[in-house]
Amino acid sequence: MSSVIPRQTRPSVDTRRIEQLTRELLLALGEDPDRDGLRDTPRRVAAWWSDFLDHDHGTLGTTFSRTDTHDGLVLLRGIEAWSLCEHHLLPFRLHVTIAYIPQARVLGLSKLVRQLRVHAHALQMQERITHDVAADIAKAAGTDDVAVWAEGEHLCMSMRGVEAGAVRTVTSCFLGRTGSDPALAARIEHLALGGHRHET
Repeated sequence: MSSVIPRQTRPSVDTRRIEQLTRELLLALGEDPDRDGLRDTPRRVAAWWSDFLDHDHGTLGTTFSRTDTHDGLVLLRGIEAWSLCEHHLLPFRLHVTIAYIPQARVLGLSKLVRQLRVHAHALQMQERITHDVAADIAKAAGTDDVAVWAEGEHLCMSMRGVEAGAVRTVTSCFLGRTGSDPALAARIEHLALGGHRHET
């Protein structure tokens, strides 16, 4: 499986070139890029790519010392994130649950979400996001007991091909005890499934 180029090693988005390419795309689509409604489209498209791919994720590794000895689960559910399918350059939306069992230190709650944003703001695959977020949280929290559950709606399936708008893709990564303890894994899965509701 291929890897996403880390933001710190990938060149910044070339907005000027994207403007030129977007103008060429509009021409190739039979549109007039100079007409009202499209005149500023190349600039807007370039700005969006820059905002999305050069996104500032903020501080990722803030931790706090534990003040208790309870061997409990920290779980965030209902986290929404958008990413881009690397095969079709179409968006997909994720509803994500992240869980871990803290050891000596706990991560700031917002850092769990930021770790997801790091991987979502790229040309991606849902499977890779799920695995890489779990691995990075395990590293940041200093524990192998991490689980990530993701349910995705992919516009490359909803808008094209089979046009299956109701289909959802579920991926999960259970590390350490979250995978080896069936009762714990079932609890996390139950909480993840109950964490959000989709409109029909």
